[in-house]
Amino acid sequence: MHATVGDRVRIKGRVVGMKEHVGEIVEVRGSQGSPPYRVRFDDGHETLMFPGPDCIIEQRRPAD
Repeated sequence: MHATVGDRVRIKGRVVGMKEHVGEIVEVRGSQGSPPYRVRFDDGHETLMFPGPDCIIEQRRPAD
């Protein structure tokens, strides 16, 4: 898995009714874009994470 600061993280719910968690990568601590990542979620909390198979990294779109 590879990511850069500004990319979005989507973590799918693992059970029916569990909502998806969405956040922004604010720091990449691994070498060459590898985990762990510090992520700030939409509800304001931050965590250091190693994304699992239920996680999608959306690349940041370049500014126009």
